[in-house]
Amino acid sequence: MTPEETKAFEDKIQAFVGREVSAPTRGLDDVNAAMIRHYAEVLGDANPVYSDAEFAAGSSKGGIIAPPTMLQVWSMEGYPMCGEPRMDTQRELHKVFDEHGFTGVLGTNTSSEYFRDLRPGDQITSHCVISGISEQKATARGLGYFIETLYTFTDQNDEPVGKIVFRVLKFIPNDSNSAGSSDSGADDATPAAPTRIRSPRGHDNGWCWEA
Repeated sequence: MTPEETKAFEDKIQAFVGREVSAPTRGLDDVNAAMIRHYAEVLGDANPVYSDAEFAAGSSKGGIIAPPTMLQVWSMEGYPMCGEPRMDTQRELHKVFDEHGFTGVLGTNTSSEYFRDLRPGDQITSHCVISGISEQKATARGLGYFIETLYTFTDQNDEPVGKIVFRVLKFIPNDSNSAGSSDSGADDATPAAPTRIRSPRGHDNGWCWEA
C-alpha cells in the first residue's frame, strides 16, 4: 500500500477501537456444580473445594466455588459457533483486515484478573469491546497489527467479577510462511515442509481447528 492508502486503512481500523463487539451476553447457564465438576475432571484438577460440598463448607471458601479459569466459560457461545457464526464487530474488523491482505491470524497472549470467587447460582454476563489496535509492526510472521480485545464480566448484581484481555496478530503472511510456496512456482513443486506440528484434532474439537 502507498503511504496514503496505509493512512486511510489505519484510520478505518482505528475507528473500531472502543466499540462493543456485541451486546452484553448473559450466560446460557448459571454457575452450577455439575459444570464445575465436569471442568475440573477434564483438567484433572482434584481440588475438593470444586466438588466436595462437605470439604468446601469447612474450608476458607465456605462452600463450593468454580475454578477461576472458568470465568469466560459461563458466557461462551457453545457449539453453534462452529456453524454459521453471527457477524459481530470483531468479525467485521477481521474482514476489513482480510480485504487488505492481512489474512494471517495468530493468538499471541492473554491475561486475566479475578475479582471474586464464583459460586453456584451466580449469573454471569460478558461485556466485550475492542480496546486497542497497535501501530503497524514488522514481525517474523509478516507485517501486521496487534488487536486487543477486553472482556469484562459482571454478576447478577452488575458487580464486576473479573476481566480478560486477549491479543491477536493480523498479518500479511511472508512467502516463507505460506503453505506450498516455492521459488520456482512450478505446479509440481514440492510443498514447503510444515513449520509446526499438526494440531491435536479430535471428533469434538476438529471444527475449531478448521475454523
